Amino acid sequence: MNLELRHLRVVCAIAETGSVTKAASMLGLAQPALTAQLQRIERVLGGPLFERDRRGARPTALGELVLDRARVLLPAMKGLQDEAARLAGAGDPLRRYRFGGVNSPILGRLVHRLAAERADAQISTYASWSVDELAQMVAGGRLDFALAGVCGDAAPTPAFGLSWREVAVDPVFVLLPQSHPLADRDEIDLVDLRREQWVAAPGDGCFGDCFAAACARAGFTPRKVYEADVRAAEDLVDAGAAVALCQATFRPVVGLVTRRLAGAPLRWRLLLGWHPQAPAAAVAEPVLETAVAAYADALANHPDYLAWLLAHPDFGVQPHAAGRGANRLNAGITAA
Repeated sequence: MNLELRHLRVVCAIAETGSVTKAASMLGLAQPALTAQLQRIERVLGGPLFERDRRGARPTALGELVLDRARVLLPAMKGLQDEAARLAGAGDPLRRYRFGGVNSPILGRLVHRLAAERADAQISTYASWSVDELAQMVAGGRLDFALAGVCGDAAPTPAFGLSWREVAVDPVFVLLPQSHPLADRDEIDLVDLRREQWVAAPGDGCFGDCFAAACARAGFTPRKVYEADVRAAEDLVDAGAAVALCQATFRPVVGLVTRRLAGAPLRWRLLLGWHPQAPAAAVAEPVLETAVAAYADALANHPDYLAWLLAHPDFGVQPHAAGRGANRLNAGITAA
């Protein structure tokens, strides 16, 4: 048997968990199978890699040597694979655009605008609830751009080396059935919803903590928050089983209304991300401008929110966000 990278991952997993049983669970293998694999690895390397007893598995001197090398080789190989994927999948950056989106209200409009501007381009999309998953796919060359949101002033993890630019920042709204007692208000104090059951889209960011903190500032602890996709959330709200946290540009739905939360206690920043060393970086600025224009398209269905943005310049598209696109959008808002 020749030593392979997968064998080094096994050794690292055992060292990380301190147990063959726990490593087997982490790797999705049966414990006897992992034990047999470890024995084969040890035969190839010429000695035991771990001392095993009731307290777990601890690396031997030989094991420490192997671990030292593995902790260099595995990240290096991962970097090589990512770079190779970016190069092999590059093609002509002006002809292929691969977008990932996390519950984005403008992804469809962005694709529509880009397809109209570049009729010969191949455009594909991938949906996920995880910003980290999309960032990893961009870093690995499987996507060109990620369109994602973060809460308040938070930022996506820097671990994947992506460049992130802000498209727009919006207050978080609440989605209610038209029959709700507060549905006739233009904006609602968060504390007036303290007895409500909530529903929000799933995700891997800090939004749940930010929401709990906003409720605490308002003087109450929220009831349990359901996690559901957009359609299920709409059904729960329509049935009167919950109210939903939603984005300001949430598309109109018959029988439901969106309302501002007084004082904008929660903010949502829409970001576009790409890898600075990928071919897509060469077209990132025009794509960002197209994203800003797509955001403007979404605002067209929300004239009341457009009027609110005029009086609240800290929201919407900021002048530094997308250059000419931001200036065009701000001019359009003023004209509205």
